[in-house]
Amino acid sequence: MYIVLTFVYSLYLSNFEGEPDGVTRIVADQTAYIIDLFGYNSQVAQHETEPTMKLLVNDAYVGRIVEGCNSISVLILFITFVIAFTGNFKNTLFFAIIGSVCVYLANLLRIVVLGIGLYRFPEYENILHHIVFPTIIYGMVFLLWMFWVKRFSKK
Repeated sequence: MYIVLTFVYSLYLSNFEGEPDGVTRIVADQTAYIIDLFGYNSQVAQHETEPTMKLLVNDAYVGRIVEGCNSISVLILFITFVIAFTGNFKNTLFFAIIGSVCVYLANLLRIVVLGIGLYRFPEYENILHHIVFPTIIYGMVFLLWMFWVKRFSKK
């Protein structure tokens, strides 16, 4: 399943040579919208020289939203695990969908907080980007997996 989903995703990405893919654009737009809800003025724009989206908070460039930020690769891993430790079809489908929504929303919130954090505390970029926020998204996936195995999995 992992190979199939990764192959399908790579086919999708091959349609966007030299520019950000559609999901990454959506994540960038949703990030800017949510940051604005927190009282900041944010903007996203396609990077001029690479296939990423630039994120600005209060006119300050805080970073790039790249394809890896859109959570699709993490979702593929999440769904593959749920299927590998399958329950009945209804529970597996329901949990894969609900869990994917939870992971997507956690990822979106992660990028929002990271964007605001980089604006307010740029000196902590390395810790925020490479330690704290990956822990949040992978921690969420791990907790969902454990809940799935303990509650619904037949294995």
